[in-house]
Amino acid sequence: MRRRPTDAPQRVISTAADMLATYGLNATSIREVTKRAEAPFGSTYHHFPGGKQQVLAEATALAGSRIDAMLDEVLREGVVSGVSRFLALWRERLLKSDFHVGCPVLAAAVEEPIDGGADDAREAAGVAFTAWERRLAEAFIGEGHAPVQAQALATMLIASVEGAVAISRATRDIAAFDRVVERLEGLLR
Repeated sequence: MRRRPTDAPQRVISTAADMLATYGLNATSIREVTKRAEAPFGSTYHHFPGGKQQVLAEATALAGSRIDAMLDEVLREGVVSGVSRFLALWRERLLKSDFHVGCPVLAAAVEEPIDGGADDAREAAGVAFTAWERRLAEAFIGEGHAPVQAQALATMLIASVEGAVAISRATRDIAAFDRVVERLEGLLR
């Protein structure tokens, strides 16, 4: 089935988000993104005049909004159940990819562009982290936590999960992730 050219920009952004999760910011090239997205390379700079930095910023924003939507969905079950489900989804993602896929937002946050380009992807990562924090804090407040405590719990949860994902990818072992999950779930009960 041939893809319509009109959806090529969205395929490029989605593919770039997937590549960020696996290869990181600097290893994600426009040429490889367009090839994997089955998009015409020649029109890439027409759709993305900001080049690679624009594509990566939009990919980071897309990944951030996907995770935010996932949090929104799981938190409807309540904080404890929702966070447990969210953590289980991350665990499954790590295992299913044999620890090759991480968080594209984290990749954009921690890597400096090798070409000295703009910080658009990092800024998009900051926006995503802030949105996730806000969503989690609101859920904690909704279950009776004071706003300051809710904010602290949200920050700790995000930082713990991101760190556990990174450690598990580096060690190719789920043990660190499982230890973090156990502590987080105990804390939330």
